[in-house]
Amino acid sequence: MAGDAMNDEDDISDRGPARSAPRDSLFLLAAISTPEGAPLGKARVRNLSATGMMADCERPIPADVRVRCDLRGVGHVDGVVAWARAEKIGVAFDRPIDPQLTRKPVGAGAPQSTMPDYLRMHSAKTKRG
Repeated sequence: MAGDAMNDEDDISDRGPARSAPRDSLFLLAAISTPEGAPLGKARVRNLSATGMMADCERPIPADVRVRCDLRGVGHVDGVVAWARAEKIGVAFDRPIDPQLTRKPVGAGAPQSTMPDYLRMHSAKTKRG
């Protein structure tokens, strides 16, 4: 029933000690694997904080399983599934991250040019002539 689903969602959002960190709601795809690299599937990250995340997974991952999350802009982050309910999981990270890095454009640390790479390379070839 719709009311029950809402209560389940409320229960999930109140889980674990990671709730002391501010959460950022977003929609981010991440790859989840074992720490050794065996793929566990893709996940849609719904909430992200410095200490953990909540995600919808392609398939169930049980609680207490160690995982590695590949987060865009952050890289690999190891942690443990703190709770699991069907395909939803909560992961407590082993080390804090900066969640704002996931919002930066890929390659944001590199010097920016006003001319795109493909034009710059074409321009360099024509100058050599």
